[in-house]
Amino acid sequence: MLENLIQRCGLQVSEFNIETLASGERIGYWQEVKPLFQAPVLVHSDKEGGFRIRGRRVDMGRLQVYALAHDSVQVCRPPALIQRNDPEEFVVTLILVGDAALRQAGREAIFGTGEFALFDTSRPFDGWRRCARESTSTLVVQIPRRALPILSDAADRITAVPFSARRGLGAVFARWLTDLVEKAEEFDSQDAPCLASLTTDLLTAVLAQHLDSASAQTPEAQRDLLRLRIRDFIQQQLGDPRLSPATIASTHQISVRHLHDLFTENEMTVSAWIRHLRLEHCRQDLADPRLRSYPVHAIARKWGFTSSAHFSRAFRATYGTPPSQYRHIHDSR
Repeated sequence: MLENLIQRCGLQVSEFNIETLASGERIGYWQEVKPLFQAPVLVHSDKEGGFRIRGRRVDMGRLQVYALAHDSVQVCRPPALIQRNDPEEFVVTLILVGDAALRQAGREAIFGTGEFALFDTSRPFDGWRRCARESTSTLVVQIPRRALPILSDAADRITAVPFSARRGLGAVFARWLTDLVEKAEEFDSQDAPCLASLTTDLLTAVLAQHLDSASAQTPEAQRDLLRLRIRDFIQQQLGDPRLSPATIASTHQISVRHLHDLFTENEMTVSAWIRHLRLEHCRQDLADPRLRSYPVHAIARKWGFTSSAHFSRAFRATYGTPPSQYRHIHDSR
């Protein structure tokens, strides 16, 4: 088999290798039969003996992460392919070894080891990647555009732009992706939404820094940036029981009504989203064998729940079982 599912009870993880195909069939298979992304691209390689690529794919539902080892390659996505199939995604390419170029939206990004860049599947692009196939050299994230709180105006300013993954939030994002791919078997399938959310939030925080430094922002872009800052602030302050729409609005010097208006496009209100994130973190901690010695009430308090009774009711209503029983089920696996 060219692709093998290697984890059936946890996250959906698969490994693939096209070297079992005849050299003349590999490019065509990769482009048409089993494309890396949902958006098809044209691939060209000068490698004698045929293009080679192998890797691992971690599927978290709305978001996928890949670790790839492949030969140097040129790629492009012309308008004809966009008309045929456009999943409306952003694709993030993080360089671990080698270098690359990406041209889109009238810009060209040359980026290398310890940097990443994005392209938008809804717009034509072309580029090249120079690397060796001997070791994993590229991490790739594909994420629906609607999952990022960035509208088209802001999207035009983040594609084909090099971002550093060597320091600051960029480095945190890179380490997170590396650990996620390497340790995917340690997670359960029900962890997928939380993992996808954390990945999205980290990427959002890195992009927000770029948008913050961009000049001549439109009112829409400023609104996007404010929403990004607020999402990042909420993630950082989840453990504070005082976190509320009022404190968030006050910190960002806006009214509570304006705050709620910023989140009208979300499926949840601000309060509901905070509660959801806290419960997800608690659930993940309860399933972590390294935290068995932590009492349930300590985990609840860590993520901002001040009442054990309230936490137990909320947890049971969301996941269908009391927190102590949830932990016992995972301890017995």
